[in-house]
Amino acid sequence: MSAAPDIVTGTINRGLAARIVASTGGGFLRIFLIVVALLWLLPTFGLLVESFRDPAQYANGGWWQALAHPAQLTVDNYRTLLHNSTMTSSFFNTIEITVPATILVVLIGSAAGYAFAWMDFPGRDAIFLVVVGLLVIPIQIALIPVVKLYSLMGISGSIASVVIFHVGFGLPFAVFLLRNYFAGIPRDLMEAARMDGASEVRIFFRVILPLGMPAIASLGIFQFLWVWNDLLVALVFADSSSQPLTVALATQTRQFGSSIDILAPGAFLSLIVPLAVFLAFQRYFVQGVMAGSVK
Repeated sequence: MSAAPDIVTGTINRGLAARIVASTGGGFLRIFLIVVALLWLLPTFGLLVESFRDPAQYANGGWWQALAHPAQLTVDNYRTLLHNSTMTSSFFNTIEITVPATILVVLIGSAAGYAFAWMDFPGRDAIFLVVVGLLVIPIQIALIPVVKLYSLMGISGSIASVVIFHVGFGLPFAVFLLRNYFAGIPRDLMEAARMDGASEVRIFFRVILPLGMPAIASLGIFQFLWVWNDLLVALVFADSSSQPLTVALATQTRQFGSSIDILAPGAFLSLIVPLAVFLAFQRYFVQGVMAGSVK
């Protein structure tokens, strides 16, 4: 039987069970989300504890043993990591690869997205379809041809070769994402700016970029995480002097018995940077993901 409406107030009289669910539903949801968040962060916390743990204690149990015996914790692992030239140089190589690859994709993708959304030029739709088609091309198909191309150009094994590859494969998604977001910006804003004498460049920097910041920040997070955590492209194109942190950790894993004291702190260092970037820009990320869902 459905609930009867209250003639005086115009509201529906709900049963006791319905009122209990309505009053406690938010609390249950918060508890559920807190539990999920704690479970998601548990491996990160475990890696943090393990990175401070004495390597001699690894065979005595899991990382949770250190919580009951704080004497197992030491900073010697991080001292060893900082004195390992391979790991430190790989960390800076990762920054030199990730930052330019992210900035270039964001800038070029934003400009191309604006052009495809609001500028008329011959073949615009056909070119955009080609860009969308590039999204389905797997990275593995391009590895061997690009290696040969880099050999002809004389940039094999350099940081620039890794950056160029990441930019090339990051642009199709960037253009597709930003073009669709920019297309939802009201045309009246651009027309008003043009009537005031603003050029296309001025409209792009003063109107499009500020309004498109949620989508741009989301793209930046995606690109940063993809490049920072990449292993395949770096293994193919980077040499020993330009290898990022992921390759250095994989190399140390092969020597697990002799480098166990730097694997945990190195892995935590590789994890904490993208996690910090995501948490710093999560507000823009959520706005970008929800963009266009409501009108």
